[in-house]
Amino acid sequence: MATMSPTPGGPTPGSPTTGHATAALPAASHDGSYIDWPAIIAGAVLATTISIVLFTFGSGIGLSMTSLEAGEGVSLSWLTIAAGIWFVWVTISSFSAGGYLAGRMRRRFGDATEDESDTRDGAHGVMVWATGALLGVFMATAGLGGALGITASATGAAAGGAASVMAESGDYLTDRLLRGADVPPETRDEVTTILARSVAEGEVAPEDRAYLIQLAAAQTGTDPAEVEARIDAVLADLEQARLAAVEAAERARIAGVIAAFVLAATMLVSAGAAYFAAVMGGNHRDNNVAFRYVAATRRR
Repeated sequence: MATMSPTPGGPTPGSPTTGHATAALPAASHDGSYIDWPAIIAGAVLATTISIVLFTFGSGIGLSMTSLEAGEGVSLSWLTIAAGIWFVWVTISSFSAGGYLAGRMRRRFGDATEDESDTRDGAHGVMVWATGALLGVFMATAGLGGALGITASATGAAAGGAASVMAESGDYLTDRLLRGADVPPETRDEVTTILARSVAEGEVAPEDRAYLIQLAAAQTGTDPAEVEARIDAVLADLEQARLAAVEAAERARIAGVIAAFVLAATMLVSAGAAYFAAVMGGNHRDNNVAFRYVAATRRR
């Protein structure tokens, strides 16, 4: 009866085992492709599923930490930091689990040395990472698109300047200027447009200022000097609102840049984690190390 040749670098079948390892199985014959897609898909599905579950769990924790009551709950800054740490940990852990599964399930071919087998196992881990990233593209797009959407929205508000501010509070500010007068709608719209354009340009044109004073004085029957004081107060408030919008847009832009770098760095680290986890899975496969022994070793 023919004897079975030992796997390169592994224990001889039927030989005594060391530790919790048992005899390695014979390597499979080469069938023309070194890529084991079933193992890759299985690892990618596992990684994606774990990430979905943990992200959902993290969302629940985040909602429990917030409160509608002023001064209650965790501040937005701390909540953002916690969410970022959770994202990094979940992403790396998920791809590590998927890479380990792919390395463990991959068929080892007999034409590979121990180092070459580790490289092929690691390559399968990287493929799990790439496939899992494609499977989770909608979730990743929602996360990154949300950050970019916030940045674009805030930047658009700042670019719109006073026009955006006036769209939200124009009626109130126009009322301050024309207080006590029954003004036709078209006149109110004209005043709002002049104020918005003036703040957007950073200054009030002399002719616009004179026109507003004349219009408000005629509509309200107020002394022109008092009307001029009202205009100065309204324009000062609008300028403060515009500066606040610009500052908010700048903070959103910085947050978007940081989020993009964190996402890219996390994905790169996840690729390395999936590679080394797949190598570990392949070593455990070659030595028939039961997973319960791996878990017990981790606990110790």
